Amino acid sequence: MNVLLLGSGGREHALAWKLAQSPSLTKLYAAPGNPGIAQSAELVALDITDHAAVLAFCKDKRIGLVVIGPEAPLVAGLGNSLRAAGIPAFGPDKDAAQLEGSKGFTKDLCARENIPTAGYKRFTDKQAALSGLKAFGLPVVIKADGLAAGKGVIIAETSADADAAIEDMFDGSFGDAGAEIVIEEFLTGEEASFFALTDGEAVIPFGSAQDHKRVGDGDTGPNTGGMGAYSPAAILTPELEAQAMAEIVIPTVRAMKAAGMPYSGVLYAGLMLTAQGPKLIEYNARFGDPECQVLMMRFDGDLLALLLAVAEGRLAELGAVTLADRAALTVVMAAKGYPGTPEKGGAIAGIDAAEAAGARVFHAGTRLDGDMLVANGGRVLNVTGSGADVAEAQAIAYRGVDAIEFPTGFCRRDIGWQELRRRRND
Repeated sequence: MNVLLLGSGGREHALAWKLAQSPSLTKLYAAPGNPGIAQSAELVALDITDHAAVLAFCKDKRIGLVVIGPEAPLVAGLGNSLRAAGIPAFGPDKDAAQLEGSKGFTKDLCARENIPTAGYKRFTDKQAALSGLKAFGLPVVIKADGLAAGKGVIIAETSADADAAIEDMFDGSFGDAGAEIVIEEFLTGEEASFFALTDGEAVIPFGSAQDHKRVGDGDTGPNTGGMGAYSPAAILTPELEAQAMAEIVIPTVRAMKAAGMPYSGVLYAGLMLTAQGPKLIEYNARFGDPECQVLMMRFDGDLLALLLAVAEGRLAELGAVTLADRAALTVVMAAKGYPGTPEKGGAIAGIDAAEAAGARVFHAGTRLDGDMLVANGGRVLNVTGSGADVAEAQAIAYRGVDAIEFPTGFCRRDIGWQELRRRRND
């Protein structure tokens, strides 16, 4: 089968790496891809915002499945266009992708379906939002309603910080994403990421992870798209995972079907593990980045067969998905300046040495300048280790980091600290 993978980040490199291992794969194409993805796929110059061009390519190359990696094409309705043309696609339609595309949409669904989440209010007017803050304590969470590349969330510790966040969002700091905002109560607990696959009917778990959003060691500094992750997240016990499935994920899938917008794809639930049990922070309509990287390191099955079953509504035929007992941990190497304006063009060397040291390096924001690999984004590389436990996976990942020469890059040195602290305290 010929497959088209859309996207250019570390998530897509991990998907390409795993798809390339499928015995049923004939040819893997990727658009636009990156130099790492090119090791597993043929890169094609295809504008993924041009639905007609994507459809023409799929027909010309007899594509049997399109895997849509990032959220923007999903929210723009590419899944609709593909399915209307009879081309199986992994990823939800436009209406269903509102679970990520509009935080307010998701909060309203939770309210209707009694899905546990933080208390909230929605606002489309700056002055009304500033006045509405009075109903919340501190700290308080201010979110841009739309897509903001993982950066549209501000945790305000003071009233002045909250006012400034609202001012910034309505004044265009996050573009159209901030034209509407959601103000939420601050939840106390530890965060975990939980993944499930669904074809709109069947729903099966697909593992857990824990992300590290802050840019600096010790969870300091501004939020980012993610500076590293590990899987499994032991704090999300089998009992809590079952509770999240029963109280959050399955009711969401059922509600979406009942509303006439069945959800098909991977449903990524960001959870806060509170004293009252798991509560939904927000949904993503695609695999997380960098969570996908650690999940793919643990998944030993045929990814193409699994994603195709989701796309064709046959997920129930496959039964449960099993991830290996081993742990995986990935460290993001970012360009200086991230999450602000990253320094592009910095030379990168030593990836072969990192992989010889046992790590798997996924390209996230790279390009070739002649024969030289250079940084081409904020998050540049995902250096990933796999081991018997998180401590071993962490050691392998950082051996890989230390083998890479990236003078204009930086990384956190404490990815996995929560799990390692828990192990020390046990």
